[in-house]
Amino acid sequence: MPIPQDAPSISRSLLRDDVHRRLQDAIVEGTLAPGEQLRDLELADWLGVSRTPVREALQRLGEAGLVVASPGRSTVVTTLDVRAVREARDVVAAMHEVAVRESVAALTAKDIKAMRAANRRFRAALRSGDIAAALEADDELHGVPVGVADNRAIVAVLAQFTPVVRRAELLRFAGLTGRDSVALHEQLISHCEAGDAEAAARVAFDTWHSLETED
Repeated sequence: MPIPQDAPSISRSLLRDDVHRRLQDAIVEGTLAPGEQLRDLELADWLGVSRTPVREALQRLGEAGLVVASPGRSTVVTTLDVRAVREARDVVAAMHEVAVRESVAALTAKDIKAMRAANRRFRAALRSGDIAAALEADDELHGVPVGVADNRAIVAVLAQFTPVVRRAELLRFAGLTGRDSVALHEQLISHCEAGDAEAAARVAFDTWHSLETED
């Protein structure tokens, strides 16, 4: 397995979460490609940690559907399965719908301003072809109502299923269809600013559910 050589070692603080995040990001971004075998010893050497947090991270990634482990064999990065993406997309869309509905009444002018600024960065990143920056801005925008809602169950579910959706979004935002999200974001922000929780919640659902999957 080709392991990147330029990754810095992880701080011992929050070690398990850091290892999980690094491996998750590597899979979502394609550094660890679909079908690639993952050996805990090699991953531990790459990250500069012991094998224990790597094994724990791989277990969590398996629960999220990003890797699959066969008894007595090495763990493998899963392919981009259409059914898995659709299922994750539907769950993520529903969670954002609930988060927006719960947060609209509590959103401040500062929150709305932050969402608009994130959408401007999102648009600019798409135009320049910087997909990583587009995903970061998208996360920031949708993270505002999720943060204001302060619903731990929503956060936990999104943490599990959003990475599966992100793998498909990398393809979406690389094409013209990703630009449709800019307009949906504007609708979402306008409804939030107007205090229309139901309309905002519908747009939030549609924004995430608009992610196309192909058979």
